Amino acid sequence: MGGTAGGLGVTGGPSENGESGDADVAIREPSGALDRLTKEIIEQLQEDGRRSYAAIARAVGLSEAATRQRVQRLLDERVVQIAALTDAAAVGFHRLALLGVTTNGDAREVAQLLGEVPEADYVVICSGRYDLLVELVCADDDHLLEVIDRSVRAIPGVATTETFVYLKIVKESYQWGTR
Repeated sequence: MGGTAGGLGVTGGPSENGESGDADVAIREPSGALDRLTKEIIEQLQEDGRRSYAAIARAVGLSEAATRQRVQRLLDERVVQIAALTDAAAVGFHRLALLGVTTNGDAREVAQLLGEVPEADYVVICSGRYDLLVELVCADDDHLLEVIDRSVRAIPGVATTETFVYLKIVKESYQWGTR
């Protein structure tokens, strides 16, 4: 029976092709790079995160059990996440913004604290004009202002912020494939 890629992992025991429990499933080459079959599985999931293990297995030439074990290993190692991507406005978030943040301390510490702000869905340390970029997802302008004033600017080490309000998202894709 084919589960979805986001389904429950397999417990130990050998699979049809001799691979054993999740902890022993090899997804990497000796160099540490992801192996070809694992990259093909990732590409299948990027196309459709709900694709069944059976369909992925057929596409990459593995057994369903081996595919399930590899996906579980990818999840366990946080190489992939399987999530429902939503239209923010459709679920009540009508104001998205990117925040450029400069710090006057350790950018890593500030980034960790910004990562705890519930409205921050993306925090990255970068080079250039800003030390950090933070994407905020808010219900409306009042909510955005509250988050910036009470949550972001209140964090020790935040020196300045510049807000870039999203007017329209033209492209949003998570299908960049593998290398």
